[in-house]
Parts: sequence; C-alpha cells; structure tokens
Amino acid sequence: MKKGKFLTTAALVLTLALAGCGNKEKEEKSVEAAEPSTTVTVYSAGPDGLAANIQEAFEQETGIKVEMFQGTTGKILSRLEAEKNNPIADVVVLASVASMDGLKEANQLQSYKEAKNADKMNAEWSDGDGYYYGYSASALGIVYNTKNAETAPKEWADLAQSQWQNKINIPDPSLSGSAVDFLFGYTEADGAAWDTMAQWQSNGLQVNGANKEALDAVITGEKDVTIAGVDYMAYKAKASGEPVDIVYPASGTVVSPRAVGIMKEAKHVDAAQAYVDFLLSDEGQALVADAYLLPGNGEIAVKDRATLEEIPQLAVNWRGAEQKQIDVLTKFIELFR
Repeated sequence: MKKGKFLTTAALVLTLALAGCGNKEKEEKSVEAAEPSTTVTVYSAGPDGLAANIQEAFEQETGIKVEMFQGTTGKILSRLEAEKNNPIADVVVLASVASMDGLKEANQLQSYKEAKNADKMNAEWSDGDGYYYGYSASALGIVYNTKNAETAPKEWADLAQSQWQNKINIPDPSLSGSAVDFLFGYTEADGAAWDTMAQWQSNGLQVNGANKEALDAVITGEKDVTIAGVDYMAYKAKASGEPVDIVYPASGTVVSPRAVGIMKEAKHVDAAQAYVDFLLSDEGQALVADAYLLPGNGEIAVKDRATLEEIPQLAVNWRGAEQKQIDVLTKFIELFR
C-alpha cells in the first residue's frame, strides 16, 4: 500500500472520529406508533459470507427485506458521517466495540434493553444500557504461511528478528477496526509495545490494506506473516486448503468484539429490533460459529477453531476507549510517516 494513501485515509478517519466525539448530550426521542416495517437498512462490517447468510435466514424467518451495505468499519463510519443530515441506516454492525461505544457517546444509538437473549451475550462485549451487543468476536494473532516459514513465530517480539525482514505486514488500522483494537489493546497492556512496533518498522513492516488484503499477501507468499491477523479469516482460509495457520502469543493477544446497535434516527425501529433479536438468537449465533467467529453467547459451540478459553488474552477495557484509540492511531501514523 502506498504510504501517502495510508496517511490520507487515516487522517480522514481521525477527523470523522473526532467529529463523532463532539456531541455527548443525550436526548430523548419520541416514538410514534406505526405500521410494522417490511424493510430494514443494515450497514455491516461483514464478514461478507456471514452477513449474507444472516440476511437470507432473517428474511426467510421474518419476511422483512434487508437493504444491506457492507464495508469496513472505517467506511461505515465515514458513510454515517456523510449521511448525518439525512440518516439512512437502521442497524449498524461494526468490527470494533470501541467505535460502537463512540456512537453511543455521540448520541447516535438508541437503547434496546428488551432484546431477546440479551442476558446470554458476553457482558464484557456489550453495553449495560442496551445500546449495543457484542454478538461475536475475533482474536487477533500471528498468521503465517506454512510453506515459507520454517518455524512459526511464537511472540510479537519475534517478528523484529532478521529472519522476518521485509516479510511481515499488518492490516491498515485506518481501514480495519480490529487492527485499531489490536494497537490499542497491545499498547495498553504491554509497556514495551511501542518499542517492539518501532523494531517491526525497522524490519520492513508493511501496512497492507484492510484485513483481507493483508491475509491475501500471506496466502500468495508475497509476505510470510500478518501481525494482528483476524483469526476467523485464517481459519476459513486454512479450511479451504490455503497454506496458512495462526499462533496466539502466550504473552497474550486482543480479542476484538463485533457489535450491533440500532441507530437513534432509525426509520424502521420494529424491524431493526427484530434484526438484533435474530443476531442474538441461537440460530443467529450458530451462523456466527459457522463463520469461524467466537459467538457472543458462550453456550454456542465453536468448530475447528480455538475456544475463547484457549486464547491467552490481554485485558482490555473498551468503555470510553475511542479517544484513546484515536491517540494510538495518530502515534502509529507518526511512526510510519
């Protein structure tokens, strides 16, 4: 990825995020009785296959048509900002709880405490006031090419070694909400994190597009390792026969929840609530597990992947983290300027 493009995109996301943090005041919204909605507009940060499967199953079960826009967390936030004077989205699904919490603090979400199965969702991934629910999560690990790498790296610091010079990349945090989550969690938990990242930079670390682009470079052998690789994508690629595998450093990594919320200005509130209910239902959570993600409901079994309990985790507090993430992203940009 060209450095100029990375900086321009990151600067735009920073501007939008800061603008979103400006309005903290909560207002009450009156809800008028209306006929049941037959459509719902969803802005979703993927994964593509999961979003499509959820849409199909939801439409079949409820008869409500889903108008879907898919993009990265950064693109969705940009679109919401562009449409703030004429809101379109009813439901938003982001790959970053911190960004969702930022929408709540900016008074852009409405509470739905009565969501079905809300009590089954991971409380650490969800808002206690019902403004959003962490319906799934991915863990961020070291994804490597099993043909190119003679031995798998075991720790984050290993990737500063000369054997990985010019062979490592990381998803662009201005495009990937999970990459921002990783930078935030890693630097919060490890006092040496910035020194390690500077060593990665000296070792030829490339900022390589969003999550898919970073992983594709490892699948093709262009790079040997993706740092902060999204695990569900690695598991899916591995299951498809691609030469990749994933390591979770024993020192710990970041588990990045993916959250769903209803926009404050939603035009189809009843349909939006039905969509949230479906995501939190056993059927919706089973679809999450089928996509190699960690379900928000811990009672739903995962398949062909590490369980949440098997992943060494860094302790991360997502509440009020958006401004800290902006600060981390700014520092990351400076490091790669």
